[in-house]
Amino acid sequence: MNENRTHHRARTVFLCMMLCLVMAVLMGRLFFLMIFRSEYYSEKADDLHERERTIKAARGKIIDANGIVIATNRTVCTISVIHNQIEDPERVVEALSEKLGIASEEVEKKVKKYSSREIIQTNVDKALGDEIRDMGLAGVKVDEDYKRYYPYDSLASRVLGFTGGDNQGIIGLEVKYEKYLKGQNGKILTLADAAGVEIENAAEDRVEPIAGRDLRISLDVNIQKYAEQAAYQVMEKKGAKRVSVIVMNPQNGEIMAMVNVPEFNLNDPFNLPEGQGDGLDAQKKQELLNQMWRNYCINDTYEPGSTFKIVTAAAGLEAGVVHLDDRFSCPGFRVVEDRKIRCHKVGGHGAEDFLHGMMNSCNPVLIDVGQRLGVDSYYQYFTQFGLKEKTGIDLPGEAGTIMHKKENMGPVELATVSFGQSFQITPIQLITTASSIINGGHRVTPHFGVETVSSDGKDIRRFEYPEGRRILSEETSATMRYILEQVVAEGSGKNAKIPGYRIGGKTATSEKLPRSLKKYISSFIGFAPADNPQVIALITIDEPQGIYYGGTIAAPVIADIYRNILPYMGIEATEEETAAAFRIYS
Repeated sequence: MNENRTHHRARTVFLCMMLCLVMAVLMGRLFFLMIFRSEYYSEKADDLHERERTIKAARGKIIDANGIVIATNRTVCTISVIHNQIEDPERVVEALSEKLGIASEEVEKKVKKYSSREIIQTNVDKALGDEIRDMGLAGVKVDEDYKRYYPYDSLASRVLGFTGGDNQGIIGLEVKYEKYLKGQNGKILTLADAAGVEIENAAEDRVEPIAGRDLRISLDVNIQKYAEQAAYQVMEKKGAKRVSVIVMNPQNGEIMAMVNVPEFNLNDPFNLPEGQGDGLDAQKKQELLNQMWRNYCINDTYEPGSTFKIVTAAAGLEAGVVHLDDRFSCPGFRVVEDRKIRCHKVGGHGAEDFLHGMMNSCNPVLIDVGQRLGVDSYYQYFTQFGLKEKTGIDLPGEAGTIMHKKENMGPVELATVSFGQSFQITPIQLITTASSIINGGHRVTPHFGVETVSSDGKDIRRFEYPEGRRILSEETSATMRYILEQVVAEGSGKNAKIPGYRIGGKTATSEKLPRSLKKYISSFIGFAPADNPQVIALITIDEPQGIYYGGTIAAPVIADIYRNILPYMGIEATEEETAAAFRIYS
């Protein structure tokens, strides 16, 4: 019996010790949580009782070269509901369904959902949002937001780009400069009780949003309008598929206009032109939208044709394999290995010097220059001029040059490349390279971005585009300006002449692939004044109907644009004769 009593006492002591040990562990844990994890659990408790709503930051404006706002914001509202705060669900469903034009079943589904916040509709007109707020519906929140707005609708649509439902940039400058434009959202923190109902008169924490920076660009609204108007006119007149125009400062690469007609409405970018999206599934519609948003000036390549003779001529002059008075003969073709390559003039140009070969846009003359250079030297200049690289323009999706590999270039490939066929480049690459050839010989970076400015106007950050590498001598550049001035004065580009102005340029008519379709791209590149270029422009007309020669239909469009923009730019007409402009050769 004493043995049982001893065993019972030992068991009791053991249980007491175990209980004390458990209590010590629990007290230690409680002490740890209270002292070392108090902040963490305090935050968790706050989270259970806090409701957070975002205050959207105003997106920065996009401003043209004259200070004109071409992308800005409009105040809109986001309508949402908080389940635990709704007092009359039926009234809320009925009111929101009626005001917002949404099926009552859809609204009811969100009203009944147990969540901290359910968004009913975004981008609601402010006046309508104010009406809903004034109804005083418990549990319904009306928060002000911003929607992107483009005052000129379709102007420079593929350059500016647009934003999505979250106000983030999707294409164009809107996405390229997103980090400057987007700003930083703020937030509102309110307290709720255990049931999730907002506590009246409770302190409200508010973090104010920081507005995005304004973006100032080189695009000039007036020059863009002139160029778009001219492009639409020639597209309609010639029944063309599309027309693109780039207007740029050849000295520093600032782009004054970039046109891709037909343009689309930036305030309604997800709707296809009437009739195009009917009966299509979502995937096919998206493909058509992607095509509609495509910037042909930078995203697409094409065979440049005779405008590329500028490059061959510059390379030949720089290498010293040709001079202005070198003599050539054009019987209307040139035989290279087993290929008979024709000139655009079937009967040939006969005897001519190099200057007149360029003025006549004679294929055999440029083929001969290419052969004199040879594959190695030609490829070297092709690379030296920057044609193997992208231009670095500040727009997304720039395409690269499609060129033969050096080891695959024989005499025939060299011949066709010499006058602008059998390879492809982008329009922006062509105008950039031409700018570099006529501006004294330094490579430029084409761009729109000039500077960003803080919302209070105090912090200005200017973008830097340092002068690029020298690609040819000033002497060769001066000679090329003279040649191209004569092309307009008396040669194939004479339809670009404007009385009182010295214009230089080059025409082109390139046949699209496959050749059997007999479809063409007509183009012209022109600059002014010819002795000191301040502006250069390139037009490409895709699939014109009827007469399709670049000198006939493209050159007059650039002349029309220049008649409007040269006086606007402060470039005055003079009476100086172009023949006296380059006295070295007089």
